[in-house]
Amino acid sequence: MGKKTKVAIAIAAASAAAWAGSKALSKPQKRDDKEALQYEHPIVLAHRGGSHLAPEHTMAAFRQAAELGVHGFEIDIRLTKDEEIVVFHDEYVDRTCDGTGRVADLTLEELQLLNFGYNFVDLDGYLPYRDEQQSIVTLRSLLEEFPQMLVNIDMKDAPDTYEGGLMPSKLWRLIEELGVEHRVVVTSFFDEQIDRFNLYAQNKVALGAGQGEVKKAYTSFTSQFGHLYHPKVDVFQIPSKFGVFALDNASFIRFLENLNIPVHYWTINDAPTMEQLLAVGAKGIVTDRPDLAIELLNE
Repeated sequence: MGKKTKVAIAIAAASAAAWAGSKALSKPQKRDDKEALQYEHPIVLAHRGGSHLAPEHTMAAFRQAAELGVHGFEIDIRLTKDEEIVVFHDEYVDRTCDGTGRVADLTLEELQLLNFGYNFVDLDGYLPYRDEQQSIVTLRSLLEEFPQMLVNIDMKDAPDTYEGGLMPSKLWRLIEELGVEHRVVVTSFFDEQIDRFNLYAQNKVALGAGQGEVKKAYTSFTSQFGHLYHPKVDVFQIPSKFGVFALDNASFIRFLENLNIPVHYWTINDAPTMEQLLAVGAKGIVTDRPDLAIELLNE
């Protein structure tokens, strides 16, 4: 036996021993049940209220989605200049309304003067809300108007900004005040924001995975050391692909489900893809076309 072969065998043996040792010492810990995530059948979350059917993040969109029969909303939040939490995605208002400026530089009163339906184009190419005022929505008003709805809340302000620094504590205080811990999911692309929020919430609220948590889980899943993955969140809301990696496979879904973590996919706007994801085990569809998703589930 040559020297290189002996070295290779020694490395393989050491790797096997390390794997066996870690397997014996590390036992995967399932996440505790969260009331917000207890449902028997796959659910539909209207993305920004269903932004292909009505102006995103407006009451017109949320009310229409509710009438269609969605289980909840997937929304984004930002902090205004006077520290009010509003339901909005972009850093600047320019894309969706008849005004301009950064959300964090405008007060709630200033934002309420703008028409957030102004630039909405419907499925037929028309601008039906150009002359119909659609005011910005506060998170408080959304939670109060739809008391039975699951609301997935994505904190958009970056953690290194003034707004981002305040958001986790202000969000927790609002959730606690309204008593909606049982029907919200809180997440962010920034794992740091999720951790900060949970310092206040203390696992009383379902948490969604940030980008870092998704990378950690997928790396563990594709290695021989999946048993070393200890999740910090309760639900994964992910795209079908993450860079070059396909996340829409049944094995990855089962890996997470064994840890009591359901998987929702975004943003899925065509029925064939919705059907395929449900077939491999998706527990939720986040979509701009809640009409198509509800019709599919009803079938």
